Amino acid sequence: MKKILAADIGGTNSRFAFFQIDDRGCLKLVKSQWLKTEEAISFSHLLDNLRSGGFPLRPEEADIAVFAIAGPVEGGVKCSPPFISWDIDISQGEQEFGLRRAVLINDFVAQAYACRSPIGEAAEQIKRGHPDREGAAAVIGAGTALGKALILPDGRGGYLAISSEGGHASFPFESDEECTFQQFLLNELGDTYITWNRVVSGKGLSLIHQFLTGKKLEPKDVVTRMLPESVTLQWAARFYGRACRNFALETLAAGGMYITGGVAARTPEVVTHKAFLTEFVRSDTMAQVLTSIPVYLIRDQDAGLWGSAVYGRQKLRE
Repeated sequence: MKKILAADIGGTNSRFAFFQIDDRGCLKLVKSQWLKTEEAISFSHLLDNLRSGGFPLRPEEADIAVFAIAGPVEGGVKCSPPFISWDIDISQGEQEFGLRRAVLINDFVAQAYACRSPIGEAAEQIKRGHPDREGAAAVIGAGTALGKALILPDGRGGYLAISSEGGHASFPFESDEECTFQQFLLNELGDTYITWNRVVSGKGLSLIHQFLTGKKLEPKDVVTRMLPESVTLQWAARFYGRACRNFALETLAAGGMYITGGVAARTPEVVTHKAFLTEFVRSDTMAQVLTSIPVYLIRDQDAGLWGSAVYGRQKLRE
């Protein structure tokens, strides 16, 4: 029975899971564990913390280890994550870390593969549509930042996921009021331009609330004040809807739009609010296309682990 070590390493938390592949090729989650990323001073130290934390699968015992990381990946072995203080290089994985076989993938590539796992199949549908299983599916999620990826059939019975760093692209402000918000952000953050990461994220919730109310709060405190009639919620939902709409059009996501990440998992009202749905289908030219695209919400915060495991199983089959 093959063993997979799956990991989803983010700026705040690092999640690990032990998966087994049964005789039918199905994945079974044996055990998962969360660690604080900032408590490790290096990738090696993070693995040491896992070993010392009573996790039942030692990294060196796995048939394949798949590490999903929040940042651009080079050659499946290197990454300099923008929101973590240390780099990862597993090009010498066996010699340095004792890993039999290891691969590094972008964290939203893992989220994309999760859409083709039991997690994706159990996702909550928040907008109806007519999905094409042979078409591309778009995956988007706000947490510490905004992640994006695309997944499509590879023609061989598996799937191909394509990563993106679209969260670092410029945010499109539209109205006079939004342009005033843009200037507020430029003054507050000292950036030369405002990205999606700044607006559609946990920190973005705080900045929206500060602009609208003058009160500077942590994201978790903003969430407790976001009643259905809250203007902060309306703005956050509109911006999230715009992010999803733009990405759906950029990728022609006929296979559906999947929303994941901590913001929507903890505050689903951001994507179930009327302002989100109105903004998602708002287009002078492509409203009919957008209406046909279903939107799903994945609340399970272990989705990245399942996606890493799906990818690992596919690599073992190859």
